[in-house]
Amino acid sequence: MANERLRAALLQHGLTPEDIAAKTGVDPKTVERWVTQGRIPYRRYRYAVAAMLKLDERYLWPDGMTTEQAADASESEIVSVYPHRWAVPREAWGLLFGAAEREIGVLVYSGLFIADDTGMIRLFAAKAETGVRVRILLGDPDSPHVGQRGIDEGIGDSMSARIRNAIALYKPLLGRDNVEIGLHDTTLYNSIYRADDDLYVNTHIYGSPAGNTPVLHLRKVAGGSMVTTYVESFERVWAEARRVD
Repeated sequence: MANERLRAALLQHGLTPEDIAAKTGVDPKTVERWVTQGRIPYRRYRYAVAAMLKLDERYLWPDGMTTEQAADASESEIVSVYPHRWAVPREAWGLLFGAAEREIGVLVYSGLFIADDTGMIRLFAAKAETGVRVRILLGDPDSPHVGQRGIDEGIGDSMSARIRNAIALYKPLLGRDNVEIGLHDTTLYNSIYRADDDLYVNTHIYGSPAGNTPVLHLRKVAGGSMVTTYVESFERVWAEARRVD
């Protein structure tokens, strides 16, 4: 069976099997068999091709790894676990976003501890000036999901007020190149803080403020799926959010 995902990816990038063969050092006929016969390359070639095409290895070759290998790769994506968000050192947030070269993403309801940090606002602005794409997703303060979150945490309308405060604090970023701010109306199961292939995922627990719940530090590993899962979730929320002008 042909690998239509690989075929489509090559067409999208304007590449031929000969181009892939030249970059990986394999025979062009071997690459052709990857496409037309669905042959699965050795892992070093899968990784190289996926990197060239800017796609996940498991997307191109879903059967390329055993269940155990996939589980091991995903477990390897866990860099560290913090029992509470307040236990994450402030400098760790600066190191996370400061290392971004392509993408910064923030998905929260208010994330006021970030918005209220003038140093972080300056960092986002500086990164945007170097060409890093900065996307910030805040909860719609009029969303019923935001209202319910406030009730669940026992703070009522204060959640909506926090979001409006965050919007005001992000005002210096509005209108800058490479910076986009959106408002979303979704049930948020976790907050996501992204810098390229590194994520801080702040889990949400019913009745507990986000600052008191665990944070996972994840880093993309070839063949792993945890980072990809959270990034895809971010993109789905972004696609449905309305932009703040």
